[in-house]
Amino acid sequence: TSSGRVNNEGGFMPQNKTNPDKNHGKNYRNAIATYDRETLHTPADAVAKVKSLAKAKFDETVELAVRLGLDPRKTEQSVRGTVSMPSGTGKSVRIAVFAAGDAAKQARDAGADIVGSDDLAAEIEKGKMDFDIAIATPDMMPLVGKLGRALGPRGLMPNPKTGTVTTDVARAVAEFKGGKVEYRTDRYGNVHIPVGKVSFEASALTLNVAAVLEELNRTRPAAAKGRYIKKISVSSTMGPGVKIDPALVAGE
Repeated sequence: TSSGRVNNEGGFMPQNKTNPDKNHGKNYRNAIATYDRETLHTPADAVAKVKSLAKAKFDETVELAVRLGLDPRKTEQSVRGTVSMPSGTGKSVRIAVFAAGDAAKQARDAGADIVGSDDLAAEIEKGKMDFDIAIATPDMMPLVGKLGRALGPRGLMPNPKTGTVTTDVARAVAEFKGGKVEYRTDRYGNVHIPVGKVSFEASALTLNVAAVLEELNRTRPAAAKGRYIKKISVSSTMGPGVKIDPALVAGE
């Protein structure tokens, strides 16, 4: 069998292992020919470069990737939380809230897209999860806990650490609708987080990048030793990564 990867349309794309760049489209290859990918930039310069390299016909998402000096297999070195983007994300999110009574009314008034309890749980058990974020009041957690197999793998399980288990559901809904984003380390110690759209002003994207890096420095685990922020890059959906100098933002 031949090796390859699936493209965004579901088609098969053969891999070129000797020259990985040939696995990308023409716009991508043209973009990487215009700059030195090993150069370390300031956050502002990196954002400007990403905007200039974005050539897709849609408004690409800009994503920040940060490699942390952690061993996520150790509980005391895991990093998870939320960060509010000063400039928003440019993305509309659908929010489901597990609540009853007055809390359910507050969630609806705040703009939650789906609100329920047993009825919402039944829909999820059927595989209907048409939402991006799940929020729950504490009294709903015994019910929500039974949905772990469905919500967990999708990263949708409400958690007090991310503010998605709360008695103030109206505030939580408003914050996530307004640009609050969850983040967590993957098994390699990387954090990937969207910081806006290519159509944003460069200054707005730079503000969001700074907010994420400040948050990561703030939540540095006490057990983390040595260099904490190892690598940083920013890219658009279809574009190549542009490196940011970790020394400029490290909180060591």
